[in-house]
Amino acid sequence: MTLEEVVGCNITDKKMDTVNQALEELLVAAQRQDCLTVGVYESAKLMNVDPDCVVLCVLATDEEDLDDIALQIHFTLLQAFCCDNDINILRVSGLRRLAQVLDEPTTVDNSEPRDFHCILVTNSQCQPLKCQALKDVGNYCEESRCKNQWIPYLSLQER
Repeated sequence: MTLEEVVGCNITDKKMDTVNQALEELLVAAQRQDCLTVGVYESAKLMNVDPDCVVLCVLATDEEDLDDIALQIHFTLLQAFCCDNDINILRVSGLRRLAQVLDEPTTVDNSEPRDFHCILVTNSQCQPLKCQALKDVGNYCEESRCKNQWIPYLSLQER
């Protein structure tokens, strides 16, 4: 391995850690301000009604979801809609980490756990969501598009 490769790997790893942390901060801030929509169907409904308020679409899967054809079809449609409406998209792995970040309690009763496969961050005109994390994640998405990676991917690590 050359020095450039080693230094390049370290910079890339640090960048990914920064973006991971920014995404987690953004999701927590959006949840506190009631600017979060969770669930594939709920997200599709919101984007159909008011796509202009959506600033980020997070599509999350784990290995066991890769064979879920219905989920992959939903993701394809959501991605196409987001691209058509200039909405930033992130693909992430780590559904359990998302549940931890959003303080999802482990279900003791028979209630259905929330569907974290699709999460939308919204931004209302009257009360805009302003945080550095939103800018950082947006910049990462933009940089990825400049590198012809239209749907950037992050791997959320459990802590």
